[in-house]
Amino acid sequence: MDRPGETTHFGFRDVPLGDKQTLVNDVFHSVASRYDLMNDLMSGGLHRVWKDIMITALDPPRGDRPFALLDVAGGTGDISFRAAKAAGPGFHATVCDINSDMLAVGRERAAKRHLETQVDFVEGNAEALTFADRSFDAYTIAFGIRNVPQIDKALREAYRVLKPGSRFLCLEFSTVEMPGLDKIYDLFSFKVIPPLGRMVTGDAESYQYLVESIRKFPKPNAFADMIRNAGFSRVSWQTLSGGIVALHSGWRL
Repeated sequence: MDRPGETTHFGFRDVPLGDKQTLVNDVFHSVASRYDLMNDLMSGGLHRVWKDIMITALDPPRGDRPFALLDVAGGTGDISFRAAKAAGPGFHATVCDINSDMLAVGRERAAKRHLETQVDFVEGNAEALTFADRSFDAYTIAFGIRNVPQIDKALREAYRVLKPGSRFLCLEFSTVEMPGLDKIYDLFSFKVIPPLGRMVTGDAESYQYLVESIRKFPKPNAFADMIRNAGFSRVSWQTLSGGIVALHSGWRL
């Protein structure tokens, strides 16, 4: 239960903890139909490379062995589709997202790819998953954890639903520390992305929030500590593209 007066970050603003999820939902309802296009434009297509690195780390089995993936905050299905392509016939993904508009985009994309039997879409909250304990072989979340109001709760839920010996993978924007690149990155983030969002989706404010939320997300070592505190072992991370993103890994042993 939220404590009275408790606040959290919504971009650079402090908001009541209970309000953040509603505000985040409004952001993604607004941009859902153009979300993947904006990802291409904002990253110059690099998000595809980062996601492929995540799938390589996931390494789903290519044979008939059953393998159940839970992809949280993955409404448009991008991670699950990539995993399905890399995996064998025993693979099945469940996409869990709190936003119905993002899920609608994902279901439409799954139908076009004839993946309806391999990828399910479920509306749900990362902080209170409806799945049974120890029911998944892997948990992925790409560019979604920073939008969760109570990250520690989401991490504990990830640990709960994973089978012993299973892996948690989180791809998220991180802290650019390469001299020179940090200033270019800030200039692009705050001066280019919101106007680009207005031009493509008609919504600059949502993209202003998204770039602000990146700056408020914990640094890789601090986030790794949060993953350990949730119970995960062998926690590690690697930074990509000069620190623009980080891929965190943990094992449920």
